[in-house]
Amino acid sequence: MFRSIFPRIVVAFTLTAAAFAAAPAGASEAGNPAAQRIVSVGGTITEILYALGAHDRLVAVDSTSFYPSEATSKPDVGYMRQLSAEGILAQKPDLILAEDGSGPPPVLDILRASGVPMVLVPTPATAEGIQDKIRNVGDAVGLAKEAEALAAKTGADLERITEEVAKLDVAKKRVLFVLSLSNGRIIASGTGTEAAAIIDMAGGINAASGVSGYKPLTDEAVIAAKPDVILAMARGDHKLTPEQVFAVPALQGSPAAADHSLISMDGLFLLGFGPRTPEAVRALATQLYPGGIGG
Repeated sequence: MFRSIFPRIVVAFTLTAAAFAAAPAGASEAGNPAAQRIVSVGGTITEILYALGAHDRLVAVDSTSFYPSEATSKPDVGYMRQLSAEGILAQKPDLILAEDGSGPPPVLDILRASGVPMVLVPTPATAEGIQDKIRNVGDAVGLAKEAEALAAKTGADLERITEEVAKLDVAKKRVLFVLSLSNGRIIASGTGTEAAAIIDMAGGINAASGVSGYKPLTDEAVIAAKPDVILAMARGDHKLTPEQVFAVPALQGSPAAADHSLISMDGLFLLGFGPRTPEAVRALATQLYPGGIGG
């Protein structure tokens, strides 16, 4: 799928003059408050731009940008980790906003060399990280005041739901986040992942805390995890079913299998760590502990 980097370089530098013309004087890598042609890479970045009222300045988004639904009508520059420099620069942007981890790195190098202001936004899966992400986006597009208000509201909403969760008088459930199933092999979320963070916020225990990152688990590790609940992402019309999940031999003796306890949630909603995260924590906690969380 990857094309040679050399044709990209040729096209990118062919488009450089147009890119420079599009960028107002004074624009820098810190952002471009006057930007009118923004390319957003990362579903949460796009979501924040819409929440700040900057969506009319968006000229293109990446393939992970499907909330709100109106974002899907924008030109698509591809998957955030498999970007094409010429595809982005063809939009004649005067600002590129991208989640940290976008790439590949050679494409980012071309985009930097083009002279178009580009901001890579850190995305730590923490309450403070969400608020900083919102502020960083707001600063980059000249909407610092609006971003501060959104960050404060998001922080307050998240604090409220985590306090509710902390007051639950229930035994914490062991949650195994299953990223994918391949030939009966489970790829799960260990420590240091977005899934681990959202499970903790919702009052659960990450059942795969013995590994770090997203890793394949041995059958022995799955059995030892003893999950009460399986958590998975729903991807559009595609989502794991209880029949698929609990057909895995290593899961058949788990507490989760006894109740066919599977929770599927939209991936961007669950793991985006943006303005909707308080809502996502509440939705997950409500499903983990029915009747325990108020409206």
